[in-house]
This record gives sequence, structure tokens and C-alpha cells, in this order.
Amino acid sequence: MTYLPYIIPSYALGILVPGGFGVAAFLRMRRAARRLAAIDPRRARGGDARGRDTRRGDAS
Repeated sequence: MTYLPYIIPSYALGILVPGGFGVAAFLRMRRAARRLAAIDPRRARGGDARGRDTRRGDAS
């Protein structure tokens, strides 16, 4: 008796389920980055992404 009908679906689930979780996490990350970019005050004032205030000219 062969166990192949049980082995193949278990390997498929072992690949598809983590792959599905990875795709879902990637999509959530992209959506969160887009929402953050919409409310990020640094974009409106043109400041540096590292938090320096370019309007005052300080390099801290």
C-alpha cells in the first residue's frame, strides 16, 4: 500500500499555508506603509527621513 495520496497533500499544505501567510503579511505591510505615508508630517514639510529639521539647518 502506498501512502503517496497522504504525503503529497501534506507537503502541498506545508508549502501553501506558510506561503499564504507570507503573501498576506506582505500585503498588510504595503497597506500600512501607504497609510503611514498619507499621514506622515515629514512629507508635508520636506524634512529628512532621519528626523533632522531641514528648515532650521541644524545637522543634529
